[in-house]
Amino acid sequence: LIFVGLTAYDTQKIKELYQEIDGSEIMGKKAIMGALTLYLDFINLFLMLLRLFGNRN
Repeated sequence: LIFVGLTAYDTQKIKELYQEIDGSEIMGKKAIMGALTLYLDFINLFLMLLRLFGNRN
């Protein structure tokens, strides 16, 4: 549940950054950082689901 909220927060933050920045060089760097942030959020969400539903016998 925590990582779902974090993913939603990061998505909103990326949308706000997109509206504020006009420079193409800075925009490219921010886009890469935003994509990396969302990628890591999804990895953490996947790992959390594996821990939650995983069977440890």
